[in-house]
Amino acid sequence: MRKTVAEVILDQLSYYGVKRIYGVTGDTIIGLLDALAKQDQIEFIAVKHESVAAFMASAEAKLTGNLAVCTSTMGPGATNLLNGLGDAYADRAPVLAITGQAPVNKIGTNFQQYVDQQELFKPFATYSANLASEDAIVELLQKATQISLQQRAVTHLSIPKDLFEKETEVEARPLPQVIEGAETFQRDDLEKVASLMKTAKKPMILAGAGAWKATEAIEGLAKLWGAGIITSFGGKGLFEETTPYLLQGIGEGGNPHAPKVFKDADVVLLAGVSWWPEGYVPEKARIIQIDTHIESATSGIPVELAIKGTTEQVVPLLHETIAGHEPNTDWLNRIEQIKTKWAIENEQEGKATDYPLHPSRIVRGIEKSVAKNAILTIDTGDVTVWMNRNFRQSNQNIFFSGYWRSMGFGLPAAIAAKMEKPEEQVVAIVGDGGLEMVLADLLTATRYNLDITVIVFNNGSLQMESDKIQAAGLKEIGTKLTNPDFVKIAEACGWKAFRVHDEDKLESVIQSAIAYAGPSLVDIPTAQAFFPETE
Repeated sequence: MRKTVAEVILDQLSYYGVKRIYGVTGDTIIGLLDALAKQDQIEFIAVKHESVAAFMASAEAKLTGNLAVCTSTMGPGATNLLNGLGDAYADRAPVLAITGQAPVNKIGTNFQQYVDQQELFKPFATYSANLASEDAIVELLQKATQISLQQRAVTHLSIPKDLFEKETEVEARPLPQVIEGAETFQRDDLEKVASLMKTAKKPMILAGAGAWKATEAIEGLAKLWGAGIITSFGGKGLFEETTPYLLQGIGEGGNPHAPKVFKDADVVLLAGVSWWPEGYVPEKARIIQIDTHIESATSGIPVELAIKGTTEQVVPLLHETIAGHEPNTDWLNRIEQIKTKWAIENEQEGKATDYPLHPSRIVRGIEKSVAKNAILTIDTGDVTVWMNRNFRQSNQNIFFSGYWRSMGFGLPAAIAAKMEKPEEQVVAIVGDGGLEMVLADLLTATRYNLDITVIVFNNGSLQMESDKIQAAGLKEIGTKLTNPDFVKIAEACGWKAFRVHDEDKLESVIQSAIAYAGPSLVDIPTAQAFFPETE
């Protein structure tokens, strides 16, 4: 039975487990939208701006590890996708973008809105192709999907408007089933790693989001090896606050005392992280890295030994190779002293009683109010560094724009997370500037009746930029915001909205918002506090 290209696309994406496509309706994708409207396997999630569609696809891919899909029309629709795709590219999220293109006979002409999309997407898409024949659709989709999933990359297909409705005899087919066995390591290779680890007098482990399946193994290795543990922001939710030798985050917003220890490390193990916080790292440490994509992970990091594999597979093997190693008790005592020192200071910072509220106090209120297994989506800006500094995690899943660091990520990510995990508590923590960039998509949460909570740090300023300008001794311009009444805006969009009027009511207000069965927003008047580590 012949089907249209659009119908084959949806059949093919269904084989890949795709549940939804995020996008904005546009002229050159109406054939795809028609096919979506005639079936119920894949849902079209209509958003207010294409960048939000791409952010949502990126967030879903980060959350699940599976292929996520966004779509747009040609021209301005396609260009609007780029910011969200930049986030997926930078954080290695498997995202496929499908864009409409000019009709076949108009490609390369002065047709309105035409642009060479393969050149347009080149900075972010590992693979980009234009469909030239209706009979090539399955082959191109399979290639794009395999690259996305195997390389954790962004891929892109542009489809001429007239081809969506062309009929074809090709049929959708599943990807080949990949049976993944364990990576094998030569004993000599592991012996090299073990020999290096055994030389350590001051070992440290830097763990990131890629280590989420290996937290117990890392804790055990730290104890056996006598190592401190620090995390990237993406790894912040991996370990309980009480984990022995855990010094919390590193980098801007991390434990302010951790760099003093980390810089003295002589051997460092990177587990599930490819981030190397310049200015906070040891200059002479010998570095071992574990990563599934070691070719790209070692870029910019002076790695001596690289192990290609998953953290959960490799770390238990390292237990065996260093069995009998005697930890350096002086080093461990120093780590524990730093851990205790920061724990006392962090607790004190969260007790500020000022109004408008100090950011540390707001973070403490969030910490006390969210569920232990909540999904927290963090926007970029001042909220990022204060959450990194003061939030004492239990087992929350934290998602944010890691390397791309785009404002406006928090709300779209929360929407996507709730769609994918409807049973989980989802809380977006955003600044006023970041929320204003995607404010229209409050209506998207209303449209789909999503039970999410947005907490707004409302200080009327692009505070991180203001801090940096002040630290540089320069003159400010453009950092002050003209804010709406977020409560009234949220209510006009069908949300339940709250405002914190007293510091001692912070937790009760947040908890009331989270308990509300539907989209809720908490507007928190926030002090314009200078972040202490700003450079």
